[in-house]
Amino acid sequence: MTSPLPPPAASATRALGRRAGILGAAVGVLAAGAAAGVAIERMTVGRAFRRRTEAQLDALAEFGTLRGEPHMVTAGDGVELYAELDGRRDAELTVVLCHGYTLDMDCWHYQRAALREDYRLVLFDQRSHGRSGRGAPQTSTIDHLGEDLYTVLTELVPTGPMVLLGHSMGGMTIMALADQHPELFGDRVLGVALMNTSAGRWATVTLGIPAAGARLVHRIAPGLLRTLGRRAGLVEAGRRAARDLVYLFTERYAFDSDVDPTLVRFTDRMISGTPIDVIAEFFPTFETHDKLAALPVLAGVETLVVGGEGDLMAPASHSEAIKEALPGAELVIVANSGHLTPLEHPEVVNAALRGLIARAVSAPARDAPTRGARRSGGHARGDSSG
Repeated sequence: MTSPLPPPAASATRALGRRAGILGAAVGVLAAGAAAGVAIERMTVGRAFRRRTEAQLDALAEFGTLRGEPHMVTAGDGVELYAELDGRRDAELTVVLCHGYTLDMDCWHYQRAALREDYRLVLFDQRSHGRSGRGAPQTSTIDHLGEDLYTVLTELVPTGPMVLLGHSMGGMTIMALADQHPELFGDRVLGVALMNTSAGRWATVTLGIPAAGARLVHRIAPGLLRTLGRRAGLVEAGRRAARDLVYLFTERYAFDSDVDPTLVRFTDRMISGTPIDVIAEFFPTFETHDKLAALPVLAGVETLVVGGEGDLMAPASHSEAIKEALPGAELVIVANSGHLTPLEHPEVVNAALRGLIARAVSAPARDAPTRGARRSGGHARGDSSG
């Protein structure tokens, strides 16, 4: 017996129910997708926000408290160089930071805080500085520092791409490496930052005093420092007694703007921690430093040159001279900045470094002459203000 057909009203109701079920399912799928999208977006934004927050908190940490995994690297002459690995161990790119004269790796405080979330970092103390061992006086030269850097790279960055950051004497160290091992640049080394440094003719720097007085200082300083170095105990006691005078000297020559006194004290601690005989042993190498002929090696990599408008130790004109030798380099002259631009204006320096790294990673591999030709006249001078 065949069942009777349902009344039209019942059939319509059932069809409407089916359509409502389909529509409800579709809405449910869309809602679930939207919820998942929101969750992913929140997760992504949250992760980015967390990284920014962590970097900001790191930057606010007490100077000298950011630490990494310690390593001792033995230089060719047996000197033990103290190094630290920091940042993302699984990052493809390694950023190597080379500090300047009378400083140590902690001078990179703000750059370390900004870059450690995204890149593998290698920091080390130059010989006779910071936690590294003392080298013989005759090894206190820029060329020896270049050899040390090569040793550090060989041991701690044996493979993979690198970007090298150098401040002051650290920039000279990178120039020495380029002179000694040009094969690294454009192959392993993809980018270089040279900050508050000089390729040569440092004996012409007036140090913010009249030219005649500056010539006299350059002439007598090496001998005077050698004499002081031989009386290190007496001099160190005098440095402690004249703490206020040393503070004013640091403030005058390290910075060109009103900075937090904590920053001045931190810088003063690094400088005061460098023995007077080490200061004396290294000083003559700046008088003879000349790596202008090595700069074309850097035409094969992305290069950033940073100078301080008020730098009395490595004037902006020396940064401009490097730019002239490397027309494709980016030049950033920072207003109201002295010799320690990475500490005085970290926001300007960090933005420029992120731009450098982005270009270095994305640039196709080329030999030095080709890349130099491609970039000639490229980046315009950038006058940035902190």
